[in-house]
Amino acid sequence: MDNFDNTIAVVGGTGPQGRGLALRFARAGHAVVIGSRSAERAGDTAAEIRHRVGASAEVRGLANPDAVAAAGIALLAVPWDGHRELVRDLAPHLAGKLVISCVNPLGFDRHGPYGLDVEEGSAAEQAQQLVPDAVVVGAFHHLSAVTLWEADGLLDHEDVLVCGDDRAAKERVAALAATITGRPGIDSGALRLARHLEPLTAVLIGVNRRYRTRSGLKLSGIPA
Repeated sequence: MDNFDNTIAVVGGTGPQGRGLALRFARAGHAVVIGSRSAERAGDTAAEIRHRVGASAEVRGLANPDAVAAAGIALLAVPWDGHRELVRDLAPHLAGKLVISCVNPLGFDRHGPYGLDVEEGSAAEQAQQLVPDAVVVGAFHHLSAVTLWEADGLLDHEDVLVCGDDRAAKERVAALAATITGRPGIDSGALRLARHLEPLTAVLIGVNRRYRTRSGLKLSGIPA
């Protein structure tokens, strides 16, 4: 996975998580394509990010299929509801690319958020099964959408946990994480561990509600 185009398509780039990650990547100098079901909405979000980053920002907005076709890296930042259908529809454009999944299959009831059972194990594993010719990596699940969008500096109080079955792809995603937190993402093992990372987001949401904060994860004992 060393020869793909470095342009990053953010599928779901008009949503809270997607636009926050797109903003961070653009600030770091990456070429970014905002993807949405509506090309007009994608264009509006791209214009807002260019306004915040500056005239040098290489950010544009396209409908999801066109956004993915224009990039070598596709980040899935979409709701779990409809995930299977979306990925299946985009599969011809995702083949041969590095696909980053930060999708969290969560449910909500009167007791709060909880992780949903996924037939394939996780959203990331579902995406890998739907697009076997892509290399899927799970990452960025636990970053606060509000903090990504509103904070000015690096999120140096957090770590990005990265899981996948391709070491080079994980290293590439870990390097992208450094543009957000100031240090590389942490290799957290095989893609199958996404089934444990994704529902952990429910714990953070519960903590945030209880303490009225924006909590994040940071691991101790990791060598610099």
